[in-house]
Amino acid sequence: MKKLMIVTMALAFFSSYAQNQKESTSQKQTTLKKETKMNKRILIIVSNANAIGPNNRRTGIFLPEVAHPYAEFDKANYQIDFASLTGDTPYLDALNLANDPDNLAFLTGKGWEAMQKAVKLSNVDAGKYDAIFVPGGLAPMVDMPENELLKKVIKETYERNAVVGAVCHGPVSLLNVKLSNGNYLVKDKNITSFTDEEERGYAIADVPFLLETALTKQGAKFHAAAIWSAHSIADGNLVTGQNPASAKGVAEKMIVILESSKK
Repeated sequence: MKKLMIVTMALAFFSSYAQNQKESTSQKQTTLKKETKMNKRILIIVSNANAIGPNNRRTGIFLPEVAHPYAEFDKANYQIDFASLTGDTPYLDALNLANDPDNLAFLTGKGWEAMQKAVKLSNVDAGKYDAIFVPGGLAPMVDMPENELLKKVIKETYERNAVVGAVCHGPVSLLNVKLSNGNYLVKDKNITSFTDEEERGYAIADVPFLLETALTKQGAKFHAAAIWSAHSIADGNLVTGQNPASAKGVAEKMIVILESSKK
C-alpha cells in the first residue's frame, strides 16, 4: 500500500513538473515571438550605376558607407534587406579598404551576399520597413536625382514618421522629394552631405552638379564640418552624414531614433 502511495505521489509530482516545464517553454516561445516581432526592419536602397561623368569614371556604392551601417544595424539585431533601382546586381567601390574589420566582415559575411541579391525597388513594399537608408559613393549621383519611384518611397517613408537616413552622396536621393504640402522635403531641414569643398578635391570633373549647392537651393539648412571628418545630423526622423567617415554615426543616430520609438 505504501509503495502504491509513493508511486502515485511520484507520478503526480512528475506530471506537475512536466506541465510547469511545458508552460515555461510555451511562455519563452511566446516571448521570443514577441521579441522577434518587435525587431526593426531596415531597407537599404542602393544605386545600380557603375560609371559616371564624361570620362566614364568607374564607381559604385562606397564600401564603408554600406558596410559600417550594416554592421551597426546587425548589432542591433535588425532585419536588413536590400533594394536597388533596377534589380540588377549593384557595384561596389573602394574595395581597397577591405582590410577594415567592418568592411571585411561585410564582404565575407552575409552583407555583400544579400546586397548582390537586392530586390528591384518597384517590387518592394517599403511601407513594411521602420527605416530606409541610402549609402553613397558617386553612383547615386547618376541614377538617383530624378528617380520618381525613389522620391515617392522617401516621401511616404518620411511622412509616416519612419526613419530616413543617407550618407555622403546618398542625400542626392532627397533632392526633388516633395511632401504632401508641396514643400521640398529638405526645406528648412538641418542636413549635411558630401560638401562642395570635398567634391572639388575628389570628383569635380565627374559629377553632374555639386550636391551641397543643390540641397541648399531647395531650402536645406546645410551644415558642413571639416573636410573628411566624421559628421552626422539628425533632424526629427531625417538623418544625414557628410562623408565615408560619417556612415557609422548615421546608423547610430538612426538606431537611437528607432529605439526611442520601440513599443
